Amino acid sequence: MRIAITVVALAMLGGPVQSAETKFDLTGENAKVTFVGTKPDGKHEGGFKTLTGSAVLSGADATSLKITVDIDMDSTFSDNRNLTGHLKSPDFFDVKNHPKAKFISAKVEKAGDNYTVTGTLSLCGKTKEVKFPAKIEVTDTALNLTSEFKINRNDWGISYGRGKISDDVNLALKVNAKKK
Repeated sequence: MRIAITVVALAMLGGPVQSAETKFDLTGENAKVTFVGTKPDGKHEGGFKTLTGSAVLSGADATSLKITVDIDMDSTFSDNRNLTGHLKSPDFFDVKNHPKAKFISAKVEKAGDNYTVTGTLSLCGKTKEVKFPAKIEVTDTALNLTSEFKINRNDWGISYGRGKISDDVNLALKVNAKKK
């Protein structure tokens, strides 16, 4: 009987250790979302200056990463002042009626040396699943994530200039968040 109690006690003590969650605040200072839109005679670059959100990890396992980000669509900028105003209009982001975009991750999976992030992107009143490759590095004090991928703007009802402006928009993400 003593042996059984000792075995149970040792199993309980030596069982899996619950890892603490680490939360990283995401802001426009440590997380960047930029885009490149193309057309036959050139391209335009831009992004979003203001975002808020969080990234939460259980231990140091990047597959446990949970990301939530709200983007202030009025913070949209581009390489052309007139274009910036047009992007905020109903032709594109319709900022007056859709002031925020939101990304919520659903899962992160290991993919070779990198990862695949799956989640939902809500933009212009429509929510669609997105999946993108990412390089994720986790240390004791920081979370770094970089990614480049394409989305089809028509999936969110952004079809202005169809046939003259590429439907695919290149997105780039860069996160360099420090543990508080």
